[in-house]
Amino acid sequence: MKPARRTFLGLAAGAAALPAVLRLARAQNYPTRPVRIVASAPPGGNFDTLARLLAPRLSERLGQPFIVDNRPGGGTNIGTETVVRAPADGYTLLVVGPPAAINATLYDRLSFNFLEDIAPIAAVFRVPHAMVVHPSVPAKTVPEFIAYSKSNSGKVNMASAGTGTTPHMAGELFKAMAGVNLVHVPLYVADCLANRQIC
Repeated sequence: MKPARRTFLGLAAGAAALPAVLRLARAQNYPTRPVRIVASAPPGGNFDTLARLLAPRLSERLGQPFIVDNRPGGGTNIGTETVVRAPADGYTLLVVGPPAAINATLYDRLSFNFLEDIAPIAAVFRVPHAMVVHPSVPAKTVPEFIAYSKSNSGKVNMASAGTGTTPHMAGELFKAMAGVNLVHVPLYVADCLANRQIC
């Protein structure tokens, strides 16, 4: 089984098991003290926002404070390592997403193995991705865009939120599958559209 599929199946199984885990946790009087939720992003970042939405609901449901602890940096590796090094007692949780799986392939020497050192307990969000182009680009469909990119090899820029991000990796996969030569430019989407790039 491929690692990406194995990861997905593990996360799906964790999500399916969450109701049983919560019942078991309640039966064992968990939690008996505050729980830390590590957000591997700065305040206002995607994982921080999600953690701050989850924390009050978990506190209300389980009767203990759930405290958000921001550990940004290293492409989410700092936050992940914080959780890996914490006792495996359920009192340090991690809000995690695709960057953790991406990092396992980008970094040669991580001090942890994400697939072995982190146990998924719930899938709590999904983020759709879409390809957009500036209106001045003559392509209106994906096949038209592929043809346009092939006839303008190395002249079409592909923007993302940064190197190693999910949009960047999706773009690299698109390049490989379509056989096109796009130039990666780490930008924000607003900059992308203003500068007539593909995002």
